[in-house]
Amino acid sequence: MPSAPGLRVLAVDDVRPALDELCRLLRRAPEVAEVVGAADPLDALRSLQGDRFDAVFLDISMPGLDGIELASLLAKLSEPPVIVFVTAHEEHAVTAYGIGAVDYLLKPVRAERLATALTKVVRMAGTRSAAGPGADRPETMPVIAVEAAGRTRYVRRGDVRFAEANGDYVRLHTASGAHLVRMPISRLEEYWAPAGFLRVHRGYLVALAAVRELRSDSVGGLLAHTDLGDVPVSRRHARELRERLLSAARSGEFDGAGPGRPG
Repeated sequence: MPSAPGLRVLAVDDVRPALDELCRLLRRAPEVAEVVGAADPLDALRSLQGDRFDAVFLDISMPGLDGIELASLLAKLSEPPVIVFVTAHEEHAVTAYGIGAVDYLLKPVRAERLATALTKVVRMAGTRSAAGPGADRPETMPVIAVEAAGRTRYVRRGDVRFAEANGDYVRLHTASGAHLVRMPISRLEEYWAPAGFLRVHRGYLVALAAVRELRSDSVGGLLAHTDLGDVPVSRRHARELRERLLSAARSGEFDGAGPGRPG
């Protein structure tokens, strides 16, 4: 259930007047505590990767990544927000409900109709909270959007060998190169720990399946060796890393293909 005093909502629309009006209506609703506006899907992804929202009110017709595609990505987050579509077109309704949207509002949005949608959002958010963390969430952010040189790339979690903290960003190390994402490493750890990533250092998160061996450095410290380089392991994390690797080996988790391993 959203914590008092109400919902945290992200509104997404590439048409500024429409976005401003939607934000205005949401801020006037008694169920809503905070509204953040995003003028395009990339802004929305950045906001969602760095923070949590109870609900996303989402336009469908947007350049680049449309609302349906964005909603499909959001549904795979470890704690997905409730989705409500806001659009001028009726023809996408079946698809919208098919990917789990709780409501479908036609523009121009009326305050009465928005109130009905918010009632559904509050009910859905409460149901998810009661079910507990991880309920009905088979994926934990399997894809991350990365912006570079005016282009958006989607980096798969399975391609990442390790992540390195860089201030308010993390650098994802993959075979295709390093990718910088605005997100604290603690948040990435929260998303990816269930998928086999372990915090091994204050500034590093490593995919267990990518670790090929453990080495000692020149001053006696521990390094986790991957095909993309060595990851430092702090003393407080060394024991857990050894135990996790041993457990994975015994259970045969590394028998199949994984990051940095031949498939």
